[in-house]
Amino acid sequence: MEKLNDYVKTAEAAEILGVSQTTLRKYGESGKIPCHRNPANGYRLFKRSDLEDFLRETAESATREKHKAK
Repeated sequence: MEKLNDYVKTAEAAEILGVSQTTLRKYGESGKIPCHRNPANGYRLFKRSDLEDFLRETAESATREKHKAK
């Protein structure tokens, strides 16, 4: 069962990823990162594990691109 502390709000998620809150919202809207809504107030919530997956996939993609360029 997931707990509320498994999720972070937009500001904290943006800080974790090193992007602006606007960029993070766009990532959520485009489906790059799963975005959930708090049923009580409608705030966007991001699972910590989804953010970690996104960072890992982004790093792996950058590494692959770097090796292709050589």
